[in-house]
Amino acid sequence: MTAGKKPVIFCDFDGTITLSDNIVAIMKHFKPEGYEPIMKRTVDQEITLRQGVGEMFALLPASRKDEIVDFVLNRAGIREGFREFLDYVKQAEIEFYVTSGGMDFFIDPLLAPFNIPADHIFCNGADFSGDTIEILWPHPCQDPCTNGCGMCKTTVMRRFPEEKYERILIGDSLTDFEGAKIADMVYSRSILTDKCAELGVKHMPFQNFFDIIADLKQKHQQGVL
Repeated sequence: MTAGKKPVIFCDFDGTITLSDNIVAIMKHFKPEGYEPIMKRTVDQEITLRQGVGEMFALLPASRKDEIVDFVLNRAGIREGFREFLDYVKQAEIEFYVTSGGMDFFIDPLLAPFNIPADHIFCNGADFSGDTIEILWPHPCQDPCTNGCGMCKTTVMRRFPEEKYERILIGDSLTDFEGAKIADMVYSRSILTDKCAELGVKHMPFQNFFDIIADLKQKHQQGVL
């Protein structure tokens, strides 16, 4: 941490705020024919996230929207300490943004109880007006990112110049790799922890949001945040 810079937090949603990845769960539950090879190619980074996610959801009939939404809302638990974490960052006057590769049709209802301003939530959209689900990409990659992220976390992060902001990323997966490379500090779970170690990125593994609160408080007491 660098004293004098204003801290800002960019937090992933699926598998970070929620207990598991909702996109993966949707695919494994509804099992649209042909999704498995697309998912494998996406995870193996043979195709971009934008291409992979778009192709997988295009396999699902739009008529199943209510069924899909109900499935996610009934199974996606919120990680322990999230409400207390939001209270802490508000009290500490730390800017907080949700930056997610997920979709608004399940993110918005799941986050509704937490009163996060709409302009602090960055995610993908979905169009159910056709025969199949079409994913919309309101926050695409901008230079210098050309990774086809879908919802480009680095593009959002670069709105907050590194000279003025201490950029803190919280995440767990493939969608967080590029953001981790330009973050000053990463709180990581799952595969992101392995990736940060591989990339030599400063990170702290966490299990729940109480872990992050404790670390942020310690940094504040040390005068480095």
